[in-house]
Amino acid sequence: MAAMTRPLLNRRLAEFGTTIFAEMSALALSTGSINLGQGFPDTDGPEEIREAAVRALRDGRGNQYPPGPGVPELRTAIAAHQQSRYALAFDPDTEVLVTAGATEAIAASLLALVEPGDEVIALEPYYDSYAACIAMAGGTRVPVTLRPREGAYHLDLDELRDAITDRTRLILLNTPHNPTGTVLTREELGAIAALAVERDLLVITDEVYEHLTFDGAEHLPLASFPGMRERTVTISSAGKTFSFTGWKVGWATASPALITAVRSAKQFLTYVSAGPFQYAVAEALRLPGTYFENLRADLSSKRDLLSDGLTAAGFEVYKPAGTYFVTTDIRPLGESDGFAFCRALPERCGVVAIPNAVFYDHRDQGAPFVRFAFCKRTEVLQDAVDRLKGLS
Repeated sequence: MAAMTRPLLNRRLAEFGTTIFAEMSALALSTGSINLGQGFPDTDGPEEIREAAVRALRDGRGNQYPPGPGVPELRTAIAAHQQSRYALAFDPDTEVLVTAGATEAIAASLLALVEPGDEVIALEPYYDSYAACIAMAGGTRVPVTLRPREGAYHLDLDELRDAITDRTRLILLNTPHNPTGTVLTREELGAIAALAVERDLLVITDEVYEHLTFDGAEHLPLASFPGMRERTVTISSAGKTFSFTGWKVGWATASPALITAVRSAKQFLTYVSAGPFQYAVAEALRLPGTYFENLRADLSSKRDLLSDGLTAAGFEVYKPAGTYFVTTDIRPLGESDGFAFCRALPERCGVVAIPNAVFYDHRDQGAPFVRFAFCKRTEVLQDAVDRLKGLS
């Protein structure tokens, strides 16, 4: 039998191999290490929301194909959430689309809105699926790099402005930002909105960490800024907010024309998903404000525990204003290669982290930076901090 001589993987995806998350999670299992690499909680979310999913299963709600745009109860709850939190009014029937997590919403949006050859600006470092989704859409990614200074990462608005060309189709914006923890300010978002209007650009915003901000940082949806309601696809999900990442329930809100376009692509991806869980997430979005306040306070204390421990271990720490990740610089430890450092860390002290270089186009820019997740139980984080002391 003759062997295939042509490449099996199409050229758009040839640069993407197995994700670093799979590699490092496998390393955590094989070494018995504490996994602070992949960003998922190690406890479930609210018991009443889990029971809501069980109730939906038993009542036969969502066990068959749910409606393509999502069940009406969830679409109504998403619209109510956007109205109550941000004074953004969306019609649940024409301006809300439920997806298989935020990742599918981003993929469907890019597939629907980007033509081959279009340029897509993204804030670097960026979540690895962004690059793959832009490639699948045939677009050209244009990174605008957030740079560390004075203990945090910052956006250079002049660099963003200079990156826009006649071929730019849209900006893919993530705030609160993974992996750096940056939360864009009102002034920065206002400037981005003005640029989008001036250059007639679309914007896709990934806001999955919208409820995870600290120290008074405020999450502001770009769609709420002048001129942005009709040109922004706003994306979020239940996984990060309610600690049910395995349910994969996400959503997009936008004008009818944009939602129609995104749904045209989405229907050929999963078509529908997570039927019973959609009813449970509808209830979750109606939880009282104290739930979100307590979640923020809990994660803030965990951020401080891990950040202080990393500092004591010898890292330079960039304390995040949002998300549940801490970025560190390994150069004070005499290291400079994040990949080598992370691959050796489990054997050295029994902890797994992620090298930030995987989030960069030009990996040398992210080479000395390493990301740790703090969405774990306090006792797990304390154990990790104790293990990391050996590095210093």
